[in-house]
Amino acid sequence: MLDNRISAARGCLKRVGADLLLVSNLSNIRYLTGFSGSEALLILSPDDGWFLTDSRYTSQASAEVSGAKVVQFSNRMESLIGILQQEGASRVAFEAGYTSVTVYQELCSKMPGIEWLPADAEFTPIRTVKDAGELEILERVAGIASQALLEILGEVKPGAVESEVAWALEVAMRNRGAEGKSFDFIVASGERGALPHGKASDKRIAAGELVTIDYGAFYRGYCSDETVTVCLGEPDSRQREVYETVRVAQEMAIDAVKPGMILRDLDAKARDYIAAKGFGDYFGHGLGHGIGLDIHEHPTVSPKSSTVVEEGMVFTIEPGIYIPGWGGVRIEDSVVVERDGCRRITRVPKTLMIL
Repeated sequence: MLDNRISAARGCLKRVGADLLLVSNLSNIRYLTGFSGSEALLILSPDDGWFLTDSRYTSQASAEVSGAKVVQFSNRMESLIGILQQEGASRVAFEAGYTSVTVYQELCSKMPGIEWLPADAEFTPIRTVKDAGELEILERVAGIASQALLEILGEVKPGAVESEVAWALEVAMRNRGAEGKSFDFIVASGERGALPHGKASDKRIAAGELVTIDYGAFYRGYCSDETVTVCLGEPDSRQREVYETVRVAQEMAIDAVKPGMILRDLDAKARDYIAAKGFGDYFGHGLGHGIGLDIHEHPTVSPKSSTVVEEGMVFTIEPGIYIPGWGGVRIEDSVVVERDGCRRITRVPKTLMIL
């Protein structure tokens, strides 16, 4: 499986006309080699590969890395330059989006004979369609997170502190096998629900409020992402209206997913419905995003996305309505695209839960 990924990465060399490919983004390195540490560079030629790391990770890399020779360095830049010189490279493809200006300037200064070719557009799609092994892990991590939330819903009650709910959720996920959380949880109650990224605070949750909980687990390098909005007590008519608008919009989008469609058209399914219900001004973000080794990755589901849906893609569908001074609702599931549609891998029911 990793050999196939390395072969796909090498395809970038031919397409951009480069002698070598330099990979510095740790998520891409993990995807290509299996390495789970925090210090590495990967260099690929058409027929060879070098995995650079320091003494902290040499043994780990020897056990984990596939497809490249492990090279221990004491100076990262010197080791990199040494291999580029050894191979006589004149054109090197690299991840411009993950390379700092300082590093780029140093490389240009120390190796003036090399032409540096941005390869982000070529490299990014390699990870977009998930293989069977990735789908298995993504389903597992999504299940860990969903079950953990269902387990701690009793903690979401009047008087509870948002940050304490977030902590209870994280502990429950770890008890179920998660290695950590995939991002800082959002627990936004009452008026704070109007903040799409309302990180859990010291606010106490009150009776009658809507509470939006956006959370995810981390397991074997992969992330989950799901959002649930609940109501503490019987909702009023406006809370029901807003919730049902978001829920129906999400269902319409999920039902519309199919290979071959363009993601901006999928975004429009939910966005147009929300606008028709009079809430168009309160849904500002894109409908979703890819998920995998990173919590946000390619593709983007937005009004500007020209990406064509393919079988094996995994992305979120998360419409929301955020009304300043009132609150908000977001409902999010992660889905995997299949031959005739898509399948949810997040598992909390999205009918309104009244706690």
